[in-house]
Amino acid sequence: MGMLSNMSSKRNMVKPEATPKAEAGVAAKAGERIAKRLARAGLCSRREAERWIIAGRVKVDGKVLESPACVVTAKSKIEVDEKPLASAEPTKLWRYHKPKGLLTTNSDPEGRATVFQNLPADMPRVLSVGRLDLNTEGLLLLTNDGDLARHLELPSTGWSRRYRVRVYGSVDEKALARLADGVHIEGISYGAIEAKLDSTQRGNSWLSLALKEGKNREIRRVMEHLNLQVSRLIRLSYGPFQLGDLARGEIAPVPRRILRDQLGSQAARFGMDEVEGDAKRPRKKK
Repeated sequence: MGMLSNMSSKRNMVKPEATPKAEAGVAAKAGERIAKRLARAGLCSRREAERWIIAGRVKVDGKVLESPACVVTAKSKIEVDEKPLASAEPTKLWRYHKPKGLLTTNSDPEGRATVFQNLPADMPRVLSVGRLDLNTEGLLLLTNDGDLARHLELPSTGWSRRYRVRVYGSVDEKALARLADGVHIEGISYGAIEAKLDSTQRGNSWLSLALKEGKNREIRRVMEHLNLQVSRLIRLSYGPFQLGDLARGEIAPVPRRILRDQLGSQAARFGMDEVEGDAKRPRKKK
C-alpha cells in the first residue's frame, strides 16, 4: 500500500457520487447479521450492537431480540429504542484535523467540547477510528460504518500511526533506539516504537515516532518513562492516510476508490467491491 501523501491534491479530481446507496444495498438483499446491520448504519460497533440486543433495545419485525443470532434482509423492519433504523448509507471514511482541546467522545459529563459537536452540520452520524486524547491534535479518521471503524483499529492491519512529538528534557538517543524492542511500564507492555530525534533547541526537542498499537496515552507514558515531558503531540498519519495540508478543524472525505484499494481483499465485506463516484471538497466547522 502506497502512502497517500498527495491525497489532498486529488480531492478536486473526482466526480460527484452518482448512486449513493448502490453498494449499501448489496449485503442487505443477501441477508446479514443484525449486529453488522446496526454497525453499517453508523450507530455503533458490532460489539456494542450485541450489547444493545441483549439489553432488549432492538426489535426486528415487531419482536424484541434476545440474541444477536438473527439475520436480517432489506425487507426487515428494524427498530432501536422504538425508533425505525434508517437505511444504511454506503461505507465512507473521512480525514479530520482534530484541534487540541476536543474530546473524542459523544458526550462528556463535565460538559467539555467534543469532536462530534464541532463537525459540520451536514455530516452524517459518524464514529472515530480509535481516539486522540484531549491535548493531542492531528489526523483522526471518522467513518459512518462501525464495523469498518473496528477493522481499522485492529493491530492486525499492520498499519503504523506516525506522530511528531515536542518534548522538554534531555533526550537520550540510545534510550529512544531501545524502544524498538518494546517497553514495560508499571505492569503494561507497549509494543515496538520507532523513535528518532529530529532537532533540539533550548531544552525542547522534536521527535518522530511510529507505532502499530495505540494504547491509552501510550506516547505520553513512554516519554515520561524516559524523563521527558510532552508539550505537543501531533498525529501525522494513520496507515496510508495522512494529515496532509488539512487545516485545524477541517474534514475531507477519502475517495471511495482509494479506500477500496487500501482495504484490498476486505473491500467486499464493506460493500465496496464496486465503487461509484467520489467525494466533495473538505469542510470546516463554522
